[in-house]
Amino acid sequence: MALSTKTILARARACLRIEQAAITATRDGLDEGFADVARLVHQAIGEGRKLIFTGVGKSAHICQKLAGTFNSTGAPSCFLDATAALHGDLGVCSEGDVAIVLSNSGQSDEILRLVTMLKRFGVHLVGFTSNPDSELARHADLALLYRVPEEACPLKLAPTASTTAALALGDALAMVLLEARGLTRDDFARFHPAGNLGRVLLLRVSDIMRTGDRLCVGPDNITLQDAILRMTKAKSGSIALVQPRTGKLTGILTDGDFRRGALTGPGFLDRPVSNFMTKGPKTVSADALGVDALRLFEAHKIDDLIVVDTKGKPVGLVDGQDLPKLKIV
Repeated sequence: MALSTKTILARARACLRIEQAAITATRDGLDEGFADVARLVHQAIGEGRKLIFTGVGKSAHICQKLAGTFNSTGAPSCFLDATAALHGDLGVCSEGDVAIVLSNSGQSDEILRLVTMLKRFGVHLVGFTSNPDSELARHADLALLYRVPEEACPLKLAPTASTTAALALGDALAMVLLEARGLTRDDFARFHPAGNLGRVLLLRVSDIMRTGDRLCVGPDNITLQDAILRMTKAKSGSIALVQPRTGKLTGILTDGDFRRGALTGPGFLDRPVSNFMTKGPKTVSADALGVDALRLFEAHKIDDLIVVDTKGKPVGLVDGQDLPKLKIV
């Protein structure tokens, strides 16, 4: 039977509303129990232990994603298949590790059998469930609880709101620990060396700035006409202007400044460039991250960014037109 657009959108919105309600209920239900789990995991990571995520069915998929998230933040983690665990994969467990066992009901036979085995290995056991009265919650050392008023499935069978809430709570734990451990962008970049994310995180301003003949620099006592000729030769939309004696940056002239200068009347080309330049322009250092340069472009609505050394002398130019080609915007 064909569905009307109105019906389709109404059902989709109802699903999202129910899943949103589960996240809201989980947020509102956070208590000391969550903090206890965060402290346990933080201590284990600090001691060089690993996190073991395990579950069955749809919960297994959530565990795999969370293990990947924690790994990406430098917290050694792995996924343990609950069935394979009983046939040799328990060898991944070491004393002092933290096993985060996910089961919505907390009553799955496979999970409860695994809990007994995990305890023999001296791992810290965290029951990750929506049922605080479940066998899993009772046998675990600590419980990580999420709230699910109802599933979004019309049949109330397919895991929907429950998996969403579990994933969100797991992400919250990862982000709390990321901040507690003082992870920096450089740290994060080491774990993401490939793909677009790696490109964005690893690029330095020195990798993307224009130098040599493409860097247009001139003393700030030349005429506007001379400045424009230098910009044209360098095929640049701006020129870095410096104090003639020290070579320190004093201003920048852009194509926009030139056009505005033309409105001042006849003879403007023969006037000093210092009359038209932007004094004290925004700058960046060569060892800054490319994303930091991007933030300056966005925050100050500029098209060109001068790169200076420790003495304030221009050594490069980041042209805003280059950023899309470098895929960091």
